[in-house]
Amino acid sequence: MQPLIGGHVSTAGGLWKAIEYAGELGATTIQIFGASPRQWGVKMPGQADIERYGEALRKSNIQSVYLHAAYLVNLASPDEALRAKSVKSLTEHLQIAEAIGAQGLIFHVGSGKEAPKGEAAKKVVSGMKEVLKAVPGRAQLILENSAGGGAKLGSNAKEVGSILKRVESPRAKVCFDTAHAYEAGVIERYTPPLIKQMLIEWDTEVGLDNIVVLHANDSKTPFDSHSDRHENIGEGYIGMQGFRNLAHEPRLKTKPWILEVPGFQGLGPDRKNIELLKMCFE
Repeated sequence: MQPLIGGHVSTAGGLWKAIEYAGELGATTIQIFGASPRQWGVKMPGQADIERYGEALRKSNIQSVYLHAAYLVNLASPDEALRAKSVKSLTEHLQIAEAIGAQGLIFHVGSGKEAPKGEAAKKVVSGMKEVLKAVPGRAQLILENSAGGGAKLGSNAKEVGSILKRVESPRAKVCFDTAHAYEAGVIERYTPPLIKQMLIEWDTEVGLDNIVVLHANDSKTPFDSHSDRHENIGEGYIGMQGFRNLAHEPRLKTKPWILEVPGFQGLGPDRKNIELLKMCFE
């Protein structure tokens, strides 16, 4: 059995175009930006756009859709103005996720800079609570594990679990990024024994049921580099065997696997990367 496999796709030309692009890749799950990832301003999609997107989605093979937040967001920031902008941005992006019926919004936890990690984590917890309260509904707010560079929070199971438990919401969930875990020094090689050991820890601290989606990315940088750079499947330090081992872990087969890789033509996730990942499940 294969899980849902797909990638981050463009919405250039309208939200509905993402469904068309996904069809060309042979994807069954996708990630999109609801608004520009490099700007604070958020333009909500119009009702006609939402309806056209919904119609395209119903006719497609796409079973789940996730949004990714703007890169500027930093709930852990000691700069109150920046943190307030981050809460507003996440709120608006989550509103888009809710409006289009997406599963949720994935975001990077951020960095507290020179502030103690405990203090920074408190800001993240209160920020997540604010966002969830402002956007009632079913769409989840999904924090992603980090590669850990530059005082970034959420690089290991304990930090992620601590934040999740304190948010105390059934809509607060986790995205596990394979490259980030490797780059953060969480797992040195994706071998069956080390994968099992890692999952025991994540189950204890986070709960595997709370990990609702995987970012399946190879790593361009070595183990424990704290440098977040993705590579195409099989071309990086994790390698094809690492992904085969992950694919044969039964507890991960129920999760959607989403690629955020450069692509073999440098245009982002492509059919070849999706086919390579599918082959790992054979």
